[in-house]
Amino acid sequence: MDLIRIIFAIFIPPLGVFLQEGIGKHFWINILLTLLGYIPGIVHAVWIIAKK
Repeated sequence: MDLIRIIFAIFIPPLGVFLQEGIGKHFWINILLTLLGYIPGIVHAVWIIAKK
């Protein structure tokens, strides 16, 4: 299941975070990072998924 979340995190970073954490502070942080730059959003999403 983590592989699927990481694939989602690469293409749509907020979706990967949503699947891992739900709608919470990490989800909103990831949306902000994705809007500021696509790469920071990907890095944050993969980090959130990998830390669990």
